Amino acid sequence: MLAALMIVAAPGIGNAESLAGSVGDKRFSPLLPSKATDPCTKAYRDYVAASGHSAYATTAFVRVRDGYVLCGAHYNARTQKAAEDLAMKSCQATRARYKVAAAGYCQIAASK
Repeated sequence: MLAALMIVAAPGIGNAESLAGSVGDKRFSPLLPSKATDPCTKAYRDYVAASGHSAYATTAFVRVRDGYVLCGAHYNARTQKAAEDLAMKSCQATRARYKVAAAGYCQIAASK
């Protein structure tokens, strides 16, 4: 019982709120493929569900017939800035891997 009282009395414990279910700071609405199993759709859903500082980055949609949308995300980082940096790295690595020029450049769509 004493250990439980010490945890409850620890400073800052009660101040932490879960970010699960929150879209956070939405900079723009990302274009998500309609297929629920698409990796970018799944990454965005996982971003919203994440309980800690997280970010979702995506390429800008280019209005061409064969335009591609690539993405990257990072979940539950120590800070919002760290989540953004890691999501950008993930998106850039995906873009480099697939070498799709029509995909545009990576940008943070949302972070929390």
